[in-house]
Amino acid sequence: MHKCMRIFSLIESQKWFTFDGRQRLCHPLPSVRVGHMWVQIMFKTSGGRRPKKKTYYRVNELDRVMELQKKPSLILRLKSIIQSQKNQCLLLRDLEKEVGFVQKWNFMGIIEKYPSIFRVTGGNRTPPMVMLAEKADKVALEESEARAQMEPILVKTLRKLLMLSVDCMLPLETIQLIENELGLPSDFEQSLVPKYPQFFSVKDVNGRTFLQLENWDSSLAVTAREERLVHEGVLTSKVQARILKDGNYVGPFAFQLRYPAGFRPNVNYLKEVQKWQKMEFPSPYLNARRFELADPKAQKRVVAVLHEFLSLTMEKRLTSGQIDAFHSEFRLPARLLLCLIKHQGIFYITNKGARSTVILKEAYDGSTLICKCPLLLFRDKFVELTGRRGIDSCIGLPSS
Repeated sequence: MHKCMRIFSLIESQKWFTFDGRQRLCHPLPSVRVGHMWVQIMFKTSGGRRPKKKTYYRVNELDRVMELQKKPSLILRLKSIIQSQKNQCLLLRDLEKEVGFVQKWNFMGIIEKYPSIFRVTGGNRTPPMVMLAEKADKVALEESEARAQMEPILVKTLRKLLMLSVDCMLPLETIQLIENELGLPSDFEQSLVPKYPQFFSVKDVNGRTFLQLENWDSSLAVTAREERLVHEGVLTSKVQARILKDGNYVGPFAFQLRYPAGFRPNVNYLKEVQKWQKMEFPSPYLNARRFELADPKAQKRVVAVLHEFLSLTMEKRLTSGQIDAFHSEFRLPARLLLCLIKHQGIFYITNKGARSTVILKEAYDGSTLICKCPLLLFRDKFVELTGRRGIDSCIGLPSS
């Protein structure tokens, strides 16, 4: 087996692709060729048949999303650590306890580089400590207002997330895996859930704690895709739309496709895309137990579930591990990686950053998230104290 860099943890067990006369087991592998990556790893004889190359095209702007969030994430994390201290200041000698020995040096560099945000005091007989600078402290006070604006959004998001699951309930530990991505406070099970007993309850099932939906609201069983179509007037229009050359189609069951510049689909591929775009499919909010995954309509429904799941997050992206954590609750297919690769016009898999990440393409204009919630707007404003204007990507951080 050849060594390769992982971009997605959901590895398929029996799917082979052919390349250079040999078959390779499906596994993402960055290519040395610019602009795309091969999606193979292991070798198997091809029986003498001429192989077809399967490539996965890179989108540099979406790769850049992960690069852009590195320094802002450190700044915002350090802010949260300082604010969690009793006196709103942190002894520099205690920084290692909070972030570890290796990360400590990255944070020390941030403190030194941005005196407009972090102020260091002490010396001589007083141990050095870091606190927020005066201007940064004033901006930080606006976070409480942003979180107040987020509360109704978070309640709606939690309800829709539970409605996507087969039993309208999810393990609390599973929700906690994506609490930062949803914008939930770290103690949401104590600070948020008890405030809405009409919507949520906490119950114990076989020693595990679950968050359960108390009542079903049909008005919430509308996907982000459907809301966009209503806003664009597609669902009410009687004008017959035509399918564009890139496979996009203005119809009630169509998805927005964005292929990279180097992607050149042939006629047969476009015919299949056109057929798929027009095909009806059940709502992601219908119980998944009602459908067989072998049915093409049920397979398209899985794409809709993933689309809606990513749409519920603040940044419209999740790591592969986070998606996999909801595998049984959302009844996702065993070959999920192949589903994401097949629909690369909708989803993008990047291996930039510490973990492989799935991004909803339509949510970004280049490297910029199109629609930002109040909490992300506050984070942008705080990071702009560094002199960096127009943060291109939203930052996922531990919620305070």
